Amino acid sequence: MRRQIAYVLRKLGRAPTFTAITLITLGVGIGANTAIFSVVNGVLLKPLPFDEPDQLIGVWHQAPGLGFDQVNQSPALHFTYVDEGRHFDQVGMWDNVQLNVTGLEQPQRVEGMAVTWETLSLLRVRPSSGRVFSEEDDQPGSPLTVLVSHDYWQDELGADPNVLGRTLTVTGEPHEIIGVMPRGFGFLRYQPDLYIPFQFDRSEVFLGNFSYQALARLKEGSTLEQASADIERMIPLVVEKFPGGGLSLDQIQAAGFGPNLHSLKEDAVGDIGTVLWILLGAVGIILLIACANVANLFLVRAEAREREVAVRRALGADRTQIASQFLTESVLLGTLGGAVGVALAWGGLQALVSLAPDTLPRVSEITLDGRVMAFTGGISILAGMFFGLFPVFRYGSAEMVASLKEGGRGNSSSRKRLTARNGLVVAQMALALVLLVGSGLMVRTFQELQDVNPGFTEPESLLALRLSIPEAEVEGIEEVAATHQEILRRIEGIPGVESAALTFSVTMDGWDSNDAIYVDGFPVAEDQLPPIRRFKWISPGYFSTMGNPIVAGRDLTWSDIYDRNDVAVVSANFAAEYWDSPSEAVGQRIREWTEGPWREIVGVVGEVKDDGLTADAPAIIYWPQVANQMWGEEIFAHRSMAYAIRSSRVGSPDFMREVRETIWAVNPNLPLANVRTGTELLERSMSRTSFTLIMIGIAGGVAMILGLVGIYGVISYVVSQRTREIGLRMALGAERDQVKTMVLAQAGRLTLVGVTVGLLSAVGLARLMESVLYNVDPVDPATFGLVAVVLPAVALLASWVPARRAARVDPLVALRSEQ
Repeated sequence: MRRQIAYVLRKLGRAPTFTAITLITLGVGIGANTAIFSVVNGVLLKPLPFDEPDQLIGVWHQAPGLGFDQVNQSPALHFTYVDEGRHFDQVGMWDNVQLNVTGLEQPQRVEGMAVTWETLSLLRVRPSSGRVFSEEDDQPGSPLTVLVSHDYWQDELGADPNVLGRTLTVTGEPHEIIGVMPRGFGFLRYQPDLYIPFQFDRSEVFLGNFSYQALARLKEGSTLEQASADIERMIPLVVEKFPGGGLSLDQIQAAGFGPNLHSLKEDAVGDIGTVLWILLGAVGIILLIACANVANLFLVRAEAREREVAVRRALGADRTQIASQFLTESVLLGTLGGAVGVALAWGGLQALVSLAPDTLPRVSEITLDGRVMAFTGGISILAGMFFGLFPVFRYGSAEMVASLKEGGRGNSSSRKRLTARNGLVVAQMALALVLLVGSGLMVRTFQELQDVNPGFTEPESLLALRLSIPEAEVEGIEEVAATHQEILRRIEGIPGVESAALTFSVTMDGWDSNDAIYVDGFPVAEDQLPPIRRFKWISPGYFSTMGNPIVAGRDLTWSDIYDRNDVAVVSANFAAEYWDSPSEAVGQRIREWTEGPWREIVGVVGEVKDDGLTADAPAIIYWPQVANQMWGEEIFAHRSMAYAIRSSRVGSPDFMREVRETIWAVNPNLPLANVRTGTELLERSMSRTSFTLIMIGIAGGVAMILGLVGIYGVISYVVSQRTREIGLRMALGAERDQVKTMVLAQAGRLTLVGVTVGLLSAVGLARLMESVLYNVDPVDPATFGLVAVVLPAVALLASWVPARRAARVDPLVALRSEQ
C-alpha cells in the first residue's frame, strides 16, 4: 500500500494543474462543511459542559386554556417543588438581570444573574477560587454576597488575587465577593458578569409572578415522564402551601396549567437548530457539486490514461488492481482536499462566528475538536470514493477493457463516456438551482421584512438607552419618577434633540412585562383567568418621539401623571379584540386587577412589532409613567426606565458624550445600559434572517460557479470529441452560426434537464425552509421563475466560449486529425 501511495503521489506531482484544481475544489466543499458542522456540533450536538448533563432539565409549564405553550416559573411553585418533589435531586430558579455597579472608576451597568442557592450547586460548578452560594446566602436578611465571572475579575477587578472578601457595591448596596467563576463559564445562553442570590421571603410568596426560569437535576433513575407526573401532583399543593392572594386552584385548572419539561439543552440552544441544519444541508450540496466537478476531471484524466490501462490489463492486471489504483488516487486526493478544507475552515470559522447573530448560543464551544475532525476525515474519504468510482465503473468492466485494447475509438464507448459526464453536469445544475432557490427565498424574506412597519420611523435618528435608579441612590418611588423626569427634561435641552420620552421598554429592546387585563363589559368568570397582555409605562410624547401615530383619541399628558389620572392608551389590535373600531375603544374602561380602579382608555395607537419583525405584534396597554393604585400600591412607578431620544445627531460620538454628561450631572452613579440606535434595534431583530441570507447566498453563489465550470468543461469536451464531425459538417456547407447553435443546443438540453430536476428538488428544500421565511410562499412563483430563467441564461453564457471555438474549427485541419 505504501508503494502504491508513493506511486500515486508521483503521478499527481507530474500533473500539478489537475492536482491543484482538484484540491482547491474539494477544499472549498469540505471546508464549508467543516466550518458549518463545527457550529452545529458546538451549538447542537455537544453535551452541556456540566456533570451528567443528561440529568439536567428545564422546568417550564403550559396553560393551553390561555393559549400559552410555555409558562415561566413562580417562586411559590419553586418552593413547592423543592419541598415536595420526589424525582428532583435539586431544583433551581434564575433570572437574567442588569445590575448597577458603583465605586469603581465609572458607574457600570453589567449583565447579571439572580439565582436561588441551588441553581449553581445543581450544575456542579466549581469556582476557580472561593465558593458558590450556600443556603444561608439565599435567606432574606443574610449578608449580601456576589460571585464574579472570570472575565469581570480580570478586566474590572485587575485580576486581584485577594479578591475574596472584597466588597463590591451592587445596586447601591455592598456585596461580599465570595467566589470567581471558572474561565469561559457561561450560564446557558448568557454570559453574566455577576451572580447574586434572590433571597426570597417565603412569607410573601403567592401563586403568581411567573417571571422566572427554572432548572432541575433529576434523581438517579428518574425519568422526564415521572418528573412531569410528579409536578401534576404538586400543582394543587401550591395553593395549600401559599394561600395568600394569587391564583386560585379553580383558575389554574381552568387554564389547563401543567408541566412542560424538556432537556436543559433546549433552553441553552433555543430555536436556532432549524437554521443550522438548513445551512449544513446547503453546504452539503456544495460538496456534492464539488465532487461532481472532480469526478468530471477524473474522467478526463482517466481517458488520457486509456493506453496505460490497456497495457496493464494486457500484462495481466485484473479489474480489482485497476480499481484499487483509481480509488487510491481519489481517496488520497480526497484526504489532501480535506486537509486544505480544514485550513479554509479555520479561517472561515472566524468570519462565520463574527457574522453570526447575537442570539447564536454556545459560541465559545464552537471549535475544530475531535468530533469535527472525524467528520471532516469521513466526508473527505467518502468524497474521494464518490468521484473515484466513476473511472472505476467506466474503465473497470470487461467491455471497456476490450474497447481500450481496440484503441478506444468506438462510438458506443464515446457515448457512454459522454453520458456519464452529462449526468454529472445535470446533477450539478440541479443542485445549484436548489441552492439558488433557497437564496432567492431568503432575499424575498429580507425584502418583505424591509417593508414591515416596526412601530417607529426614521430609525437612524432614534437613540434608546436604559437607566435604573437603585433604592440606595433614591429611596422614594415618587422621587425616582421625579429623577427620571428631570433627566428627561435636561436631555430635551441638548442641542439637536427634537424630542425625548420615557418608557418601560423601547420597541424590540427585549424588555417586557405581561399581566392580566380586565375589560369593563366583558366579565371573566371567577374560575377563569383573564387574558394576558403586554404592559408599558410611558411619559407623554413617547408616541410622537417613536413616530407611532395616534389612530383615535389622544396621547397621555403630564397632567395625567401629576394628577394621577386613571387613564390608559391601548394598541389598535387590543381595541380590535373588543370593539369594532378604534374610536369605539376611546372612553371604555380597563383595569389590571379586580380590586383596582377602572382606568379610562383615552387613546388608541398603532401596533408595534415589539417581539421582532418576524413575530406578530402583541396587544399592548400603555399606562402613565406614574400610576395610581396599581396592584394595590398607592403610587406605582418603575425604577428602571428606557429613554427614547430623537435627534439628527444620533450616531455621533459627541452626542453620546453629551447625553452621558447630562445624565451624570443629575446623578453621577447612574450607568447607561442597552444603548442602541433604532437602526441597531432593527438589525438585531433581522440578524438571524440576515445571517441565513448571507450563508445560503454564499452557498448558492459557490454552487452556481461550480455548476457553470462543470457545464463549460463538458461542452469543451464535447467540442474536442466532435472536432472531426464539426469539420466535416463545415466542409459540407454548414455555417459557423449553425455550428454555434448546435453546440449551444447541447448545453441547453443539459441545462433544461438540470433545471427541471432542480425545480422539483427545490420544492422539498423550500418546505424545509418554511420556518425561516417571512410572508413568503415556500413555493414562491417569482423566485422559482427567476432562478429558472437566470440559471439557464448564465449556463448558456458559459457555453458560449466553447461554442465559438467550435465555429472557428478549420475543416481541413479537423479532417486530417486522428479524431
